Amino acid sequence: MKKLVTLGFIGCVVLAGCRSSKTDTASSQEQKTVTTIAFGSCSDQKRPQPLWDDIVAQKPDVWIWLGDNIYGDSESMDTLSAKYARQKSNPVYQQLRQSTSVIGVWDDHDYGVNDGGKEYPRRKESQQLMLDFLDVPTTSSLRKQEGAYSTHVYGPKGKQVKVILLDARYFRDPLKKDGKANVPDPSGDMLGEAQWQWLEKQLTNSDADIHIIGSGVQVLPEDHIYEKWANFPTSRQRLLDLLSKTKPKGAILISGDRHQAEVSKVSVPGLGYDLYDITSSGLTHVSAPHEEVNRHRVGAIVAQLNYGLITVDWNAKPLTATVRINGDERATYLTQQVKF
Repeated sequence: MKKLVTLGFIGCVVLAGCRSSKTDTASSQEQKTVTTIAFGSCSDQKRPQPLWDDIVAQKPDVWIWLGDNIYGDSESMDTLSAKYARQKSNPVYQQLRQSTSVIGVWDDHDYGVNDGGKEYPRRKESQQLMLDFLDVPTTSSLRKQEGAYSTHVYGPKGKQVKVILLDARYFRDPLKKDGKANVPDPSGDMLGEAQWQWLEKQLTNSDADIHIIGSGVQVLPEDHIYEKWANFPTSRQRLLDLLSKTKPKGAILISGDRHQAEVSKVSVPGLGYDLYDITSSGLTHVSAPHEEVNRHRVGAIVAQLNYGLITVDWNAKPLTATVRINGDERATYLTQQVKF
């Protein structure tokens, strides 16, 4: 709550209520316009974490965790709790928590098991630990909700950003395998029906001008053998069809998981603008440089430590967001303009 008061804007967690105080009663016209949103994933609490000072220097209004926020990989809640405590105690990350609204969702390693879905037996307990890590109030209804999905609204009407974070773990069906490779399972589901219905409500007739939709795993890529929405092609198509149906203004996807960064793009019938999936991974470790097919990729693969940065130009016509994949010592590896 203190972070939001200090920044002078209101971030509302739908279903959880608003993190409010006596000073958060300003009309929407008096809320601060959000222009800078940073995000990242894959942060191993045991490894050096050289990017936090770079992220703090950008003075983001919002920081979004996109999963693998720790490497827990355990059914022991004591183990997960200790690893979260180590991550949270990083002194430069502490600076970010004091200056920025921190929100997020999990992927698999912080969920508790590599590549895990609804079969993970400690998902309810693990969810509470993640909410603790994100400083979600104990009175929040997110504490009672099954699944870690949430939505957060920032800024006044006319310059409003809605961040929708999807839980691609809690309800996800088990992966279908051919040896070690994942293969498409058209009968499998990513989100579960309750989350699908919730998502449709968040997108239908939304007042927001920009909709940032976060998923731990990539949504658009179809070609690699690792985790992705395309392992459940019916769910992937359902998401794209939902965007086509609801036509939200300014939708952009962000994702993590892959230990590399890249930008993917598709055209969605009826949406009126190109849909991008911006993948940023990882904060502490990345894969060795390699070639990998992605028919939707725009630009190159980034194999350096990285985080994502979205800067909104509210005066541009059409409305424009500049997305950067940034790294250590103020490096910028990729820049993509997204016009809505």
